[in-house]
Amino acid sequence: MRPAIGIDFGTTNSVVAARRPDGRVVALDPAAGAVFRSVLCLWQEARGVTRHAAGPAAIEAYLEDPLASRLIMSMKSYLAQRSFRETRIHGRGWTLEALVAAFLRDLLGPFAAELQGARIMVGRPVRFAGETADDAYGEERLRAAFAEAGLPEVEVALEPAAAGHRFASSLDHPATVLVGDFGGGTSDISVMRFEPGPPRRVVPLGHAGVGIAGDALDYRIIDQVVSPRLGKGDDYRVWGKPMPIPVGWYLSFARWHQLSLMRAPKVLADIAEVMRTAEHPEKLRHLVMLVEEEAGYALYRAVSGAKAALSRAETAVLDFRHEDFVVQAEIARADFEAWIAPDLARMGAAVDAALADAGLAPGAVDRVFLTGGTSLVPAVRRLFETRFGAERIAGGGEFVSVAEGLALMGGERG
Repeated sequence: MRPAIGIDFGTTNSVVAARRPDGRVVALDPAAGAVFRSVLCLWQEARGVTRHAAGPAAIEAYLEDPLASRLIMSMKSYLAQRSFRETRIHGRGWTLEALVAAFLRDLLGPFAAELQGARIMVGRPVRFAGETADDAYGEERLRAAFAEAGLPEVEVALEPAAAGHRFASSLDHPATVLVGDFGGGTSDISVMRFEPGPPRRVVPLGHAGVGIAGDALDYRIIDQVVSPRLGKGDDYRVWGKPMPIPVGWYLSFARWHQLSLMRAPKVLADIAEVMRTAEHPEKLRHLVMLVEEEAGYALYRAVSGAKAALSRAETAVLDFRHEDFVVQAEIARADFEAWIAPDLARMGAAVDAALADAGLAPGAVDRVFLTGGTSLVPAVRRLFETRFGAERIAGGGEFVSVAEGLALMGGERG
């Protein structure tokens, strides 16, 4: 039997899985646990040579010298954005495909032997991230990045469909299954009909998705708790008249994949100019400091930790410190859920759209499988409990189900 490899290149984490000759499917370990952080760090050494590292090694390199490094996060969020073609790092132009390829080579390097002769299955979201996302263009660039990484012949499948295959492998009777896959950048829904077989038959019935997920929920925490401490909502003066401080700075600051763009000299110069007449100039000074000193990753970890804590308790403390800028704020789950209400509404609309695409009412769905880290947020789970009832909902393998499902699909196609 031809071996099959499933690759889940995610916004926040990436996973590689393999289908063994005996039919077992396992997540492969890149020496740092099955889950590999989707980050890339670039730095310049002597004689102008640019080096890079990915995953845990990237984080380690960045923390060692953040001012001399460029940390690239949430690369997948740019794939379907035609406005992002190239960025300059240490004087060299990098296309998005080249950045993703550099990451993929490091992710897949330990598995070179496994990849030889294997059927390679790669996941993609139903809807890529971004308000102006072009899904066909996103898949085209995803394929191009894999080709640049040395894998020109990959097969692409929808991520929630892959997660559904993994879940359905445990079913022993026909069932209509709705799969919700909630990652860092996208929320995807698929409805499928499974016939256990043999041979096992899978019939896709409907799909929908929206380009928001975990990163959007993190954004809400920064926007509500951190950004006001950095000048958002304050005024500065122009010819003696009060004017609101530009909100665009805070839109970029609170989104991980846009934060590095704020280091542009013009942006920092504009902030410095506004700071001269700002109502609270010390807040803008902190904003500049956090941007210039690349403190975004530490803030990201603190916010992500607070969000995770709110999935387990009614309150959590966001504790972040960088030099003289300190945030120690208690967040109530009820407030957090009020902040993310617009995002929850769009996720709920995607569920309804998938059902409409399948031509089914909620009562026709036998089982619901939720996966991805954001599926652990109680308010997200309630979207499904309200529509389908808690007794029909299952979860598990939140970080590996897509990759394992891709490997399973590849094995079945073989």
